[in-house]
Amino acid sequence: MYARLACMRTCVRQRVRVAKRQHEFCDPIHDFVRVDSDERKVIDSPPLQRLRHIHQLAMTFLVYPGATHRRFEHSLGTMELAGRVYDAVTGPSATRDYVREVFPGVDDEQQRLYWRRVVRLAALCHDIGHLPFSHAAEHELLPDGWSHERMSRQLILSDNLSGLFQKIGVEAEDVAKVAVGFDKERDVPLPWVSILADIIVGDAFGVDRMDYLLRDSLHVGVPYGNFGHHRLIDTLRILPSSPTDEDSSREISLGVEFGGLQPAEALLMARYFMFSQVYFHRVRMIYDQHLIDFLKDWLKDGQFSTDTSSHLLMTDNEVTSGILDAARNTKKLGHKWAKKLAGREHFRVLYSRPPQNAERDPEATVKDTEAAIQVGKAVEEEFGPSKIRYARRHDKGGEVDFPVLMDDGSIVSSKAVSEVLGQLPGITKEYVYVDKDTLEKAKRWLKENLDQLLEMESEEREES
Repeated sequence: MYARLACMRTCVRQRVRVAKRQHEFCDPIHDFVRVDSDERKVIDSPPLQRLRHIHQLAMTFLVYPGATHRRFEHSLGTMELAGRVYDAVTGPSATRDYVREVFPGVDDEQQRLYWRRVVRLAALCHDIGHLPFSHAAEHELLPDGWSHERMSRQLILSDNLSGLFQKIGVEAEDVAKVAVGFDKERDVPLPWVSILADIIVGDAFGVDRMDYLLRDSLHVGVPYGNFGHHRLIDTLRILPSSPTDEDSSREISLGVEFGGLQPAEALLMARYFMFSQVYFHRVRMIYDQHLIDFLKDWLKDGQFSTDTSSHLLMTDNEVTSGILDAARNTKKLGHKWAKKLAGREHFRVLYSRPPQNAERDPEATVKDTEAAIQVGKAVEEEFGPSKIRYARRHDKGGEVDFPVLMDDGSIVSSKAVSEVLGQLPGITKEYVYVDKDTLEKAKRWLKENLDQLLEMESEEREES
């Protein structure tokens, strides 16, 4: 507690000095991202500068040529939006009684400025733990129990950054909790810190999501990632949940004034379209799989290191160099997969599951998933494991519930006033891919055997 108060005093003293120099980054989404000299020191640190060499959308540029943007500019944009949201929910126009319930110090200028600095730095650092090519290889190429969030936390608390945070008057532990959430084994969740974390990574109004939708849409060259984010941010509030007959307790969370409901709907619709059309694009998915195949051969022990120093030395540049080197030399590890990545010789779709709304028809979803797996196994047995790849991506959908402050002062559930939010389906994409040289032969074989395979799968499911 005393350490935090000292940090707050340091932060305020720095604020009231002779005007600190402001720095500007030109940005295609937010026009300018403005930072002060202390924030600039964090931006110039090795963990942040490394993000200049990590693609935001992995190898999506092989499908959408403009998708060459990096995690660095996304982190700057997320920090910019985090500051705007913090000001909106703690400023004079906010519903102050609800804010005081979770943040008694909101009227204390020292505390308010301290936590504003924390939330901006947390937003800036939330992605520093990403592996080369971001999410593409994370789930298969890290040891059990590790994720990019855990790596981010480790880096925030490392000597690289913790000492720097201390010098500028901020506790690294506070930054870590807001950036990636609480450590369930060590931390006691605090309502105020939980709300700050929701500002960054929340399912409804997280600024991480806001920035990546706007930024990815621009660089990919599609219109569906756009929504009225200025209006949405201006109407965000900290609100108690609407009362229900079953539960009289009212949790405090991020919500929105009624005037911001349409931009909130547009945000979740933008997310649905970007996932269905871009993030789960069938060719993008197979390039992710080819990248994983290459890295399993190329990396020592088939995994990325979780050592902080090793992590900072590994970027897309090293992996790309390895891909090009292996593609040109048949004796190099991972040659087969490197050649497919470098020469754009990806596997082709042989079979895909029909689209289904998982929430409305869960039985059909299970049936289609099992059918796709059955087809994949049969094709693998017929043509060999090196000729086939199976890829599945699932997103739970945009259904969220948040409090809405009505014009008459009442608070209701978003589901009660929006016909859109409860209708967005989950997205599941499943594909069976084969080597392009085998495609025509596999198509003929599958056409002759598909009905029998599906019938066998149905019988096995009924027996189980």
